[in-house]
Amino acid sequence: MGQETIQVGLGDRSYPITIGTGVLAQIGASLQTAKIAKRFAIISDDRVSALYGEQVQRSLQQAGLNSELIVFAHGEASKHLLTIGTLASELAERGFDRGDGLLALGGGVVGDITGFLASIYMRGIPFVQVPTSLLAQVDSSVGGKTGVDIPQGKNLIGTFYQPKAVFIDTSVLTTLPAEEFLSGMAEVIKYGASIDADFFNWLGANREAILALEPAVVAPMIRRCCELKAWVVEQDEREGGLRRILNFGHTIGHAVEAASGYQLIHGLSVAIGMRAVAELAVRCGYADQQVAVRLVELLRQYRLPTEIPAGMDRDALRRYLQADKKTIGGRVFFVLPEAIGKVRITDQVDDADIDAILAGTYSDSLS
Repeated sequence: MGQETIQVGLGDRSYPITIGTGVLAQIGASLQTAKIAKRFAIISDDRVSALYGEQVQRSLQQAGLNSELIVFAHGEASKHLLTIGTLASELAERGFDRGDGLLALGGGVVGDITGFLASIYMRGIPFVQVPTSLLAQVDSSVGGKTGVDIPQGKNLIGTFYQPKAVFIDTSVLTTLPAEEFLSGMAEVIKYGASIDADFFNWLGANREAILALEPAVVAPMIRRCCELKAWVVEQDEREGGLRRILNFGHTIGHAVEAASGYQLIHGLSVAIGMRAVAELAVRCGYADQQVAVRLVELLRQYRLPTEIPAGMDRDALRRYLQADKKTIGGRVFFVLPEAIGKVRITDQVDDADIDAILAGTYSDSLS
């Protein structure tokens, strides 16, 4: 299978997303042609660097580009300001300056950390995204959101800072743990449920092929997600309006993720959050019951969780919900489905309905 390119149109900050097999092997030549930087720091975690670090360095070397590999411990636990400070010190020690760039090689955590570091090191240096998880390939690597966590909540410190390019090699998904792939599928389903009803139906029809990682369906699936993300970002780069629809399932999902102590990974938490807001939409009269039924059915077809864990501290959930970065003036804004492929953004939700959903009071027909 070949490669194709999608453009994120942001004027003089536009950039290409290259999707296909064999992208990693050709990344050096692509970066040399693009003239993004004279040297790259490849930022990765200890798991991904062991799989692909040498291959990417070799590709850059063959293209005449110097690079150095800088590694930190994998997982959400590394996504904090101390890691940023440590990495920045490492860059300074190795003499990286404004003529150099960063290359994020890894999943969403690596991409968010590297993007944030690039946005503030020497007041901004270029970076490129090389996402190796499905979640990062379909969502977090595109659009320029960066950030780290603090004890009060997820991604509460960050910047909007666009990459110079995104390189997506679909073949790396074969080394992705099954749970991580399903985590990415939650973000894929988000696009269908919130923006594209035809895509939602396509995901249902192609479930077996997708779960079998058949390239003929996985590559178009990733491409469609990137097209939808690019379309939204081009209209609302800094989340002033339309881009907030991409938070479908994330407001409650982030609270669930944080309340679990980040033991429940991001996509699985988002799946729970999507079901929760679908139920909330029904309670508020914004959606028909069938909307929630269809969403829950698709989530379960992809073996994704749909229930807030029974033992989870509901007071902690409430605290994290109130600390969400989309909360304004003490009011939590929710992205609620009105139909498959159509959502509304509103803060007009009764506290009693929110409490009922956090308590797991869902429709009997979906239990």
